[in-house]
Amino acid sequence: MTLKNTLESADNIKYEILLKGLTKQTVRQISAEQNEPKRMLEHRLKCFETFQKSQPPKRWPSLKKLNLDEIIYYAKPSKEYEWYANNREDVPLEIKEKFQKLWIPEAEQKYLSGAGWQYDSLNVYHKIKDQRAKKGVIFEDMPQALRSHPELAKKYFMSVVPATDHIFAALHGAVWSGWTFIYIPKWIELSEPLQAYFRMNTYAWWQFEHTLIILEDNAKWSYIEWCSAPKFDKNSLHAWLVEIIVGKNAKMKYSSVENRSTNTYNLNTKRAIVEEYGYMERVNWNMWSCTTMLYPCSILKGDYSKTDMLGIAVAGKWQNQDTWSKAIHIGKNTSSTIISKTISKDGWISTYRWLVKINKNAENSTNHTECDALLLDDQSVSTTIPDIVCNNKTSIIAHEASAGKVDDNEIFYLTSRGIDEEKAIAMIVNGFFSSVVKKLPLEYAWELNKLIEMEMEWSVW
Repeated sequence: MTLKNTLESADNIKYEILLKGLTKQTVRQISAEQNEPKRMLEHRLKCFETFQKSQPPKRWPSLKKLNLDEIIYYAKPSKEYEWYANNREDVPLEIKEKFQKLWIPEAEQKYLSGAGWQYDSLNVYHKIKDQRAKKGVIFEDMPQALRSHPELAKKYFMSVVPATDHIFAALHGAVWSGWTFIYIPKWIELSEPLQAYFRMNTYAWWQFEHTLIILEDNAKWSYIEWCSAPKFDKNSLHAWLVEIIVGKNAKMKYSSVENRSTNTYNLNTKRAIVEEYGYMERVNWNMWSCTTMLYPCSILKGDYSKTDMLGIAVAGKWQNQDTWSKAIHIGKNTSSTIISKTISKDGWISTYRWLVKINKNAENSTNHTECDALLLDDQSVSTTIPDIVCNNKTSIIAHEASAGKVDDNEIFYLTSRGIDEEKAIAMIVNGFFSSVVKKLPLEYAWELNKLIEMEMEWSVW
C-alpha cells in the first residue's frame, strides 16, 4: 500500500492518502501510521474479519449509493506541514484560521476547561487547562492514550460497543483514527466543559474518530463535540464511535452537534453504561447529512441510575434523518426520559425510533418518552416507530407523540407585525426546538439558533 499526494480538499491543503479500497494491508498501514502497540493491530485485524462476515441490518435507510471501494480510509497532511501542536499558536495557519472562524479559540479562552481539534484522520491540537491536569484529569488524543495509558485503554476500548454489535462498529474497529480519550478521577468536579471539534475536509473520504470517556465514582463533568464537513460531488461517510462509562454517583452531560454536508452518510454509534446512582444526560443535534443513522443508547446498569436523552433532527432537501434513542433498564429504581424534536421540509424524510426495555429485575423503574414532529410542507414525511418492552409489573412507561404543520395563524400574526414570512418560520422553529436548545450553554444555544435560521432559508411554501 502506497501513499500519494492529493489536492482534493476544501482548502487545498496537500494530503498523503491511502489508495481507495479496504484490505488487511490498509488496516496494517493505518495502525503503523499511528505508531500503535501490537495489541491494537491485532484488535484491528480481528474487527476486520468480523466486518467481512457482517451485513447491514435491513431496517436501516438505503445505502445503495455508498460505495465502500471508492472511499479514502486514511489521510494525513504532506510532510511540508507540521501538523500536531500542544500550543494553539503552533497549529498551521490554514487550520488555525478555520477554527477561528468557528469561534473555538475564543470559547476555549473564555469558557472551556480545554479543547481538542481533529482535521480528517489526525488530531491537530489537544490542550487542557493546567489546573485541571493537576487534578488528574486526562484529555488526550486517542492514539497517544494507547501509548501513555495502555491499561485504561486495554480495559475500556470498545468494551461498551464491541465489534460484533453491527457492521459499522466492526469497520470502525478496523480503521478508526484519531480523536479523544478523557478520564475524570474520583470526586473531581469540572464546572467548565471540555470541547472537541472535528472536520472532514478530504474528497470522498471516511472519518472514523473514536471517543472514550471514563468518569470515576462521584465525578461530575460536561463535554461538547462539534463536527462539520464541506460539500463535494462524491459521497463521504462518517462512522464515529462514542463510549462513555459513568461511575457510581457520577454525573455526565454529553452534547453533540453534527452539522454535516448533504453528500455525507452519517452513521454513528454512541453508548453509555451508567452505574449505581449515576446520571447521564445527552443532547444531540443532527442536520444536513444526506443520510443519518444515529442511535444513542444509555444502559442503566446500577440501581437508581438515571438518563435524560434530548434530540433534534432536521431533514431538508435530499436528506433522510433516521434517529433512535435507546434506554435499557437493568438496575432497580432506574429512570429515563426521552424527548425528540424533528422537522421535515422540502419533501424529505425524518424517522424517529425509540427503544425502552425494562428488564425483569429492574423493578420500580420509570420512563417517559415524548416525540414531536413538525412538517413544513405537504410532501415531507415524518414517521415515529416505538419499541417498548417491560418485563415486570412494578415499572411505569408513558409516551406521547404529536405531528403537525406550522400554524397559519401564527404566520399571519407575525407577518402582520412587519416580520417577513421566512423570518417568521425560523422564529416558530426556534420555539419548537427551545426545550432542547436551552439545555446547552448560552453561547452554544445562540450558535444553534443561527444554524436553524440558515436551514429555514427558502422554506416558504
